[in-house]
This record gives sequence, C-alpha cells and structure tokens, in this order.
Amino acid sequence: MAADASKRTLLIETQYFPSISFYKALTNHDNLQIEQHEHYQKLSYRNRCYIAGPNGSILLSVPLARGKNQRTVMKDVRISNADRWQALHWKTLVSAYRRSPWFEYYEDELGALYEKPVSFLLDWNNTCLEWANRIIGVQMPIAFTEEYRKSYEADSHITDARDVIRPSEKEIGEDTVRYTQVFQDRVGFLPDMSILDLIFCEGKRSLELIK
Repeated sequence: MAADASKRTLLIETQYFPSISFYKALTNHDNLQIEQHEHYQKLSYRNRCYIAGPNGSILLSVPLARGKNQRTVMKDVRISNADRWQALHWKTLVSAYRRSPWFEYYEDELGALYEKPVSFLLDWNNTCLEWANRIIGVQMPIAFTEEYRKSYEADSHITDARDVIRPSEKEIGEDTVRYTQVFQDRVGFLPDMSILDLIFCEGKRSLELIK
C-alpha cells in the first residue's frame, strides 16, 4: 500500500519508557514507526531510561540475555529475567515518586505492568510505550519496519530520527520541557527524563506541556 505523502511519519528506535525528547518529536508527526530490524546498540535508550531521584538522575536498565555487547537484530533481543529486574525497577519508581502529585493515580495499573512476564525487549518497550501514550492522550498509529534501510530520501514523508536522541546529550535549552520535579529543590531541575517523570509530576497536563 502506498504511503500517504501528506502524513508525516516519525521513524525511531525502540525505547524503554521513552524520554521527553522522544515525545516532543512525536507530537510533530502523524504516525510512528519503530525500527525493529536494526542491530542492538549499547549506550542508548533501547534498554534504559532515566528518572529523577533524591541524589540526581537514576538509571533503570533492562538486563539483556546476551549482554550489552551483542550484535542482535532488535526484534530478537531477549531480556534476562534471572535477577528479577522488574521488581527492582518498580521498587525504585515507588521510592522516587511516591510523594509526587500523580503517582497514586497510576500506581496500581503501572505496578501490574511490572508484574507481567516478558521475554523480548521490543515487546516490553512497546507495552511501556502504549501505556504511556494512553495515559497522556497520544492517539497515533504505531507500526514496525518490515526491513532495514540505512537511509531515506530527503523528500520522504518519513523523518528518520534513529539514534538522534541519546542519553549522553541531556542539556537545558530553549525548547526544554519545564515542570516541577519531586526533588528539584535538592538537586535542581533534571532535563529530558523519562516520560514517567513528567506523568507522575504533571499527570494529565503532560501532553500540553510537551506541545
């Protein structure tokens, strides 16, 4: 089926509870396409997210069955469940956000998500993405690539944002989404955290602030 040239599609890598920058890019498009045929790349958001804690940013990293140095196609990357990482991540989220304005509204539902067995990173990330989209009110078709393409034509309806948003590039700029964080008075404002940070602090205003 031919793509509708009037529809703008964001092509991006899969992310674990995506960053706010991910969502800023998403709101400028009509469709979302997740790259599933690339090879896993370490030091990216593919299996990690950052939340705001009492001593600064906290890294939540999903352990992988073959480790971080693997060269596996993303759709085949398996999660290692040997160390009960979901329980640890949930405990960390509760500790960081139990005093936030909106945590109690989503606690039961999100806690249940972290009890759901999962084997593949792509499936887990998609579950997290769908949950966050629903909570903040993003209604957008999500598709997955059918093959890997190194590049896309400049006049394409696709915006290729693969590996554009990286954890190492967190800076406060003019377009930074500003809001009051739980521990801001202690550690200052931490830019571009996971969408979870914005949800727990601002709830239903999250999408409005992103736009």
